[in-house]
Amino acid sequence: MNTFEALGIEEGLLHSIKALGFTQPTPIQEKAIPVLLQGTKDFIGLAQTGTGKTAAFGLPLLQLINKQDKFPQALIICPTRELCLQITNDLNTFKQKKDHLAVTAVYGGTSISMQIRDLKKGTHIVVATPGRLIDLIERKAINLEKINYVVLDEADEMLNMGFKDDIEFILKNTPNRQSIWLFSATMPAEIRQVSKRYMDKPFEITIGKMNEGAANIDHQFYTTQHHNRYEVLKRIIDFNPGIYGIVFARTKLDTQDIAEKLTREGYDIDAIHGDLTQQQRDKVMGLFRDKSIQLLIATDVAARGIDVSGITHVINYELPDDSEVYTHRSGRTGRAGKSGISISIVTQKEVYRLRQVERLVKTPFHKMDIPSGKDVCRKQFFHFIEKMLQTDISHGEYETYLPILKEKFAHVEKEEILQKVAALEFDRFLKYYENAADLNLREEKRPDRRGERIERGASRDTKGRSFAGSGNYQRLFVNLGTKDGFYKASFLQFILDMSDLKKEVLGKIDMKEMNSWVEVEAGGPAKKMIKAIDGKNYRGRKIRMNDANSGGGRK
Repeated sequence: MNTFEALGIEEGLLHSIKALGFTQPTPIQEKAIPVLLQGTKDFIGLAQTGTGKTAAFGLPLLQLINKQDKFPQALIICPTRELCLQITNDLNTFKQKKDHLAVTAVYGGTSISMQIRDLKKGTHIVVATPGRLIDLIERKAINLEKINYVVLDEADEMLNMGFKDDIEFILKNTPNRQSIWLFSATMPAEIRQVSKRYMDKPFEITIGKMNEGAANIDHQFYTTQHHNRYEVLKRIIDFNPGIYGIVFARTKLDTQDIAEKLTREGYDIDAIHGDLTQQQRDKVMGLFRDKSIQLLIATDVAARGIDVSGITHVINYELPDDSEVYTHRSGRTGRAGKSGISISIVTQKEVYRLRQVERLVKTPFHKMDIPSGKDVCRKQFFHFIEKMLQTDISHGEYETYLPILKEKFAHVEKEEILQKVAALEFDRFLKYYENAADLNLREEKRPDRRGERIERGASRDTKGRSFAGSGNYQRLFVNLGTKDGFYKASFLQFILDMSDLKKEVLGKIDMKEMNSWVEVEAGGPAKKMIKAIDGKNYRGRKIRMNDANSGGGRK
């Protein structure tokens, strides 16, 4: 493997990165840095999150910038505030201490006037989220005409969040750029379109196989009935007493529901979703980063850009609708050479979708038995014993209490003391799991009259489709589609968040470029969704939602 010196990194930067403990470049850094140091080539780098992409583009930028010219020469666009701040901090860490090189972060959720003041002081590199950058462009508070280098980091995430038009607007406002550097974990068609429109014969590299899951992540799944999901989640958490991870749920309603239940039962958790203010979100993320909370309950949109080291588990409370989203979820663990576990809780009907994801990431998924109550208690017990044996008692004045302890326990057998300690720690667990049910899915299928096999509790609609629920759907029309930046997964989350409905009330979703059709349980749920969405605004456009059969929405 090459050294950073052999890649062409200048001496001053070498001192900085060596002080940080960087000894050898990662594969993405080794392949990208020599190309990017030329400063004139468009570049596409496909690699999973956590592979060292920030240093791959950050070190060349710091070397190429003319420090004497204090105006924006490089622009880094990323999807979220968290990633924006992380990149800014990394660049400030990489650069030489004596260099008068300014890196300015601009992002939403905080005072724009403060950011305008920072820009007026003069800067060399701007790190921005798309929405805030466009605000600054429209206010003429930033001049991008002298930008030489544009970096699009986590490009697929930005497109999933509906930023395609924003990115194109920003690229049109950097007319004199020398090169575009695009980094992404996946390469959907929309990114390929952007690259063809704005990039000139880009140099493209792929680290690992496209969409392939990290080799050090163990992908596991548990099958159960839908109504047992929460109990299975709780049992997984209890069976992994040292867990530090993220639980992914579909909607803000789900995250709130899960978080409230777990909090009531005494777990150190919190939730992030779209309704939190930036201040609330920052507080939750601060607690999670310093491990004051062991689990973060999050929607996909709210979790975008989160990069926290040491995550042991990612739990999919439900599978995402878009299989590629699974790659982003699981990529939160197993970073920096550490191992991680990605767990999915699925019903029997969802196993086929799990197999689709398995083919996408090209990694086998392991079916696990849901632990029994006795398994959980045994695991917790041994974890406690191990923790107790490893407890450091050298820093306390415990010896002063020994005479009192010896006197108190003079007539108590050692075995009885151990039993009492265990009872204090595990009484709650033992009582809770004393008569714990078996949550593993036991197939109870019966043939229908035509010899087909359908899941117990399912019914059929007039077209013969099997689904759990009332079977009485109302088809709704809405004037939003893929042209508005939606994928099926993001559209599903959008309408559920707007209406505060559960996914179980939805049937088929059919998306086109300009419009979409959604099946919703007739009656209350359908009326609630129309009331919540019809007439609202999305990115300056009035949303129209109505019964598809009432005219104006026929397909």
